[in-house]
Amino acid sequence: MLKKLLSFFIPLNLISQKSAISKTLEVTLSSGKLVLDSEHTNYSYGNLQRILRTGLKEIGFQKIREMNNILVLGVAGGSVIKTLVDEINFKKKITGVEIDKEVIKIATEYFNLNEIPNLEIIIEDAFDFVLKTTDKFDLIIIDVFQDTYMPSFLFQPYFKDRVCFLLNPNGFILFNTGS
Repeated sequence: MLKKLLSFFIPLNLISQKSAISKTLEVTLSSGKLVLDSEHTNYSYGNLQRILRTGLKEIGFQKIREMNNILVLGVAGGSVIKTLVDEINFKKKITGVEIDKEVIKIATEYFNLNEIPNLEIIIEDAFDFVLKTTDKFDLIIIDVFQDTYMPSFLFQPYFKDRVCFLLNPNGFILFNTGS
């Protein structure tokens, strides 16, 4: 309780962990809430969650609740998934693809990502997953970063075409381009 109160005055770093993909991962208690950061940017919760929530509001929470299958490319700590489940009350299938197994370990330990029953986590490169999957999705959320860097494949015509191919008619793509 004292740590939570103190975090309103100064952010408290709870862990700092190395990752082959993300270099440094940190869980910080800030303003009474846990956030996941890389060395130079917010990965989950904090400002990032607010940005993605705004995009989801634009699509419409009621529309999202009626969807059957959502793909999240770039899970990190799972803030957008928690928004889908806890705030929007999405109960159908969520597929999360994350290349960094260390970030998923942190998401499980600190953010209880493993407690979401309708979530399937796949540890794989987003590009490889998009090329291989035959599943179709009503909403595809692209939130792929390695620290502040966005891999160039995200902007290649072939990747964009393939993502559109995986989208059901009348589906939505939410693409986060700012970290």
